[in-house]
Amino acid sequence: MKKLLIILILLLSINYLHAQINAITETGDEVLLYPDGTWAYLNDSLVETKTIEVNEKKFTKSKSASFLVKSKKLNIGVWINPKHWTFERANENDASEFNFTRKGEDLYAMLISEKMEIPIVTLKQVAFENAREVAPDIKIVNEEYRFVNGIMVYMMQMNGSIQGMRVTYCGYYYSNSNGTIQLITYTAANLFDDYKDQVEELLNGLVEL
Repeated sequence: MKKLLIILILLLSINYLHAQINAITETGDEVLLYPDGTWAYLNDSLVETKTIEVNEKKFTKSKSASFLVKSKKLNIGVWINPKHWTFERANENDASEFNFTRKGEDLYAMLISEKMEIPIVTLKQVAFENAREVAPDIKIVNEEYRFVNGIMVYMMQMNGSIQGMRVTYCGYYYSNSNGTIQLITYTAANLFDDYKDQVEELLNGLVEL
């Protein structure tokens, strides 16, 4: 499975001089210590066996999203507002098919497409494990199923740290007999609330063609 995540620290114009430090408590638990004095358990499992709720709201593309970015691998596309977003086709060696950037902002996204059908439960587990390789303290903070432009997708938001920088990933995951799609946005954690509307706008541009 290709990696779901790229190193956000290379894309954001923020310099961090100190990374998190691994440590062991008196009771033998592994923890991560951060430069700001906070800490988190390293082996806190967050992919729990539980019922994922279905959001009954119908999500649709924004009326201002006038340009369709089409996948060459699958019958999938992403509607974007070209006034707000730029995009480029990724290199052959990259995990993603397309990379997106919010103009003038520290908000990014990528579209990963694969021809293999993967059950959503398996896809969730793989996404989480791949994220944990980059950010060992990654946490799932929000998840649900959504109806987006007529298809049901799995939405997952994760928070974690890369080289001491807190980051947030929020994406849609979708798979059928034609293949698997992952549309993932990412930014610094302290910026996510400010970008939430922009994140929703891009994710809700996902359509099956």
